[in-house]
Amino acid sequence: MPKIVSVGTYTPPYSLAQSNIEQLTKELFQHKISRLERLLKVFENGEIETRNFCVPPDWYREDHTFEERNELYIRLTTAYSVEVIQRCLANRSFLQKDIATKDIDAIIFVSSTGISTPSIDARVMNVLAFSEHIVRIPIWGLGCAGGAAGVSRAYDYCKAYPNAKVLVVCVELCSLTFQKEDYTKSNLVGTSLFADGAACVLVCGDDVELEQERAIPHILGCKSKWMPNSEDVMGWDVKSGGLHVVFSKSIPGIISNWLGPFIHEFLSSYNISSSQINNFVAHPGGKKVLNAYEDALNLTKMHTSVSREILKTHGNMSSPTVLYVLEQFMLKENQSNPLGLLVALGPGFSGEAVLLEWRA
Repeated sequence: MPKIVSVGTYTPPYSLAQSNIEQLTKELFQHKISRLERLLKVFENGEIETRNFCVPPDWYREDHTFEERNELYIRLTTAYSVEVIQRCLANRSFLQKDIATKDIDAIIFVSSTGISTPSIDARVMNVLAFSEHIVRIPIWGLGCAGGAAGVSRAYDYCKAYPNAKVLVVCVELCSLTFQKEDYTKSNLVGTSLFADGAACVLVCGDDVELEQERAIPHILGCKSKWMPNSEDVMGWDVKSGGLHVVFSKSIPGIISNWLGPFIHEFLSSYNISSSQINNFVAHPGGKKVLNAYEDALNLTKMHTSVSREILKTHGNMSSPTVLYVLEQFMLKENQSNPLGLLVALGPGFSGEAVLLEWRA
């Protein structure tokens, strides 16, 4: 039974209060979006207080080509990946001793906010001393679902290779996709919600023995689900100026109607009900998304409290966000109910669920 052994996260350098981001947005879109004052309430209603970005506020006042944005994405994503890998492999909250990068068997790199060939993992391996035989599995285009999907694919790999140590690295620089000439409501909602972040988890197979003092989540299984003909729910429109956000207002309703049957079917295959899940590791796509989770799965605000706290202090960082939530659950000293569920939804429209059990 593969297990999640360690987590590392990184907070980008520019922290902004939501009220300051709202003022900047008002400045940039004044006289360009009708009923702007009413639409700006999305900043206050989203239950986000601060977000972190890879560039300073003045960057958004300037024009940037797709090429410029992408060059910055490659440079910073490489640097942030190095940072979170080092933090994950030396995190004394979870590990008794450091794990060397040369002992990692596979790296799954997840991102959707820039383009790089070779993928970012290859660039990272020119900085850190990985084995020349490491297996590289880059994943692009899963957006907010990417963190959970990366954990699922690490589980699959470790089931096939029980001696394996696998890193899942998620880095998203949503701020670099901001389009100040895009006057759509989707762009305004995205501006109120998305942020930058980076996270890394270490997943190990059954035959990997490590000294640990606390209970850690073992992966009982995982499940994916895809909704046909749903490309317009969320994603990117790729235009000459870069990536333009697609963000449907129907997302909370889709979650309420679609997520419940998916999760209940998944849990029932293990003879588990949603009432037995205490550690609900949910990607906080937004306040309405978390409310939809609660409605669909008959959860309380207590179940989503950790996700709500991450949303409040970081916003939606796309794929790494669910790993920030996971880190907080892994730092808890006591696990009175050891069962957990890691869930995220993304473009496709698709969902990824990972069933967890904390074991010493």
